Amino acid sequence: MLIISCSVFGCQLTIDLANLYADLPTPVVVFDQASENKASNENEKFEKSESTGAWTYADQNRPMDVNQAAVVNGLTRDHLKALALASNPSIRRIEALVSASRGRALQVGLKANPNIGFDFEQLGSDGQAEQYGVMIEQEFIRSEKLELNRCVAKQEVGRLQQMLMVQRQQVLTDVEIAFVRVLRAQKQIEVTEDLVELSKKALSVARQLLEAKEVSRADVLQAELEVQSSDILLLNAKNRHVAAWQTLSAVTGQPSLAKETLAGDLFAHTPPIDFLDVLAKIQVQSPEMGVRLAAIEQARYNLNRQRIEPLPNVTVGGLLNWRDNGIGGDADAGITVSIPLPIHDRNQGAICEAQHQLVAAQHELAQLEWQLKQRLAPVYERYRNAKEQSDRYRETILPKAAETLSLTRETYELGEVNFINLLTVQRTYAQTRLAYIESLETLRIAEAEIDGMLLSGSLELP
Repeated sequence: MLIISCSVFGCQLTIDLANLYADLPTPVVVFDQASENKASNENEKFEKSESTGAWTYADQNRPMDVNQAAVVNGLTRDHLKALALASNPSIRRIEALVSASRGRALQVGLKANPNIGFDFEQLGSDGQAEQYGVMIEQEFIRSEKLELNRCVAKQEVGRLQQMLMVQRQQVLTDVEIAFVRVLRAQKQIEVTEDLVELSKKALSVARQLLEAKEVSRADVLQAELEVQSSDILLLNAKNRHVAAWQTLSAVTGQPSLAKETLAGDLFAHTPPIDFLDVLAKIQVQSPEMGVRLAAIEQARYNLNRQRIEPLPNVTVGGLLNWRDNGIGGDADAGITVSIPLPIHDRNQGAICEAQHQLVAAQHELAQLEWQLKQRLAPVYERYRNAKEQSDRYRETILPKAAETLSLTRETYELGEVNFINLLTVQRTYAQTRLAYIESLETLRIAEAEIDGMLLSGSLELP
């Protein structure tokens, strides 16, 4: 401990530099081995969709385990995701479309209604030949047509159900990303508050040293600039927190979501991610694939439906004349049976259209597989960059920055470096901590996008 003592205008000035920086924050790195074991031992389950016949991930709506370690107190990501799934309007919209498609599936399988009417013939014959009767007519649609109508419509139900899964996953990913951004803002506020406190203490020391004629006026001005700069950083951090919280409120569908501390650990360790493993997982489990598979099945059923369209329906009609003056006023009846002759229109155009719609749906599935790889590439690049940066900060840069600050304090107390050097090193240390937090935010967001199967943007209008 170095005590600077001098006499200024007859007064004794004593400054304890060691105690001044005794509460300097040091980097804390959290490694959660249990989280890594949990992630590596997770047993993924699959289920087969009755509507599409496609195998999909059975728990696509599970909370994403991006940050396994969590603070005990505060608003949890699981709670926020539950709120979002219950309140996000995009989910309600797709649910309404699913219900509407179920109504259509019911409607297209219904039999045709009979026609009933009155028949008046030979009017104006002065009672000689008038006929008054009741007629009824029924078209009998072939049962296989109605069955295939319903199959096509049910595949549309299945496709929309997969779209609902897409929307739910988008909501979960958006909540996770917003959660991470609020966490980052919280940590940024903590670091900048530390920087502001240290800057103010340094300014106080500089003013005392100026009075003791140990430093120049320029040193005090530099210390004042450091305070102003740190105040701006703190203001920016608070504004970032407000914006991040507003985004979180929007994606959860909670406009009056009260601000409080989030229970999450930005520094939690997560296992490494391999590009090919992730790509294979997404191509199998993504509900986007389920949407395309359902579209293929729908196109296949529609082709079968169009192929049997030329098979004629039978229309049967009956007529009961309760008075036929042509035969003395007695009652009589008649029956008609008719079918269309598919001579010119054999539905050949619709069959051709359905065939190519099936081919297009199959190619769309293949296109999506390549698109997923294309979409994953930049996300994985951000993940790798952020992973390497955060690891470098945690393992090398932050410890060295902390050591540099500690050594600079010691040499400053020994009078070997000036006050400006101490301020510079102090600022560098704070900036390093902020850069580390930024790299962690980028890492967690990339992990959230990958874990969310590249699905986000739930509030974008269709």
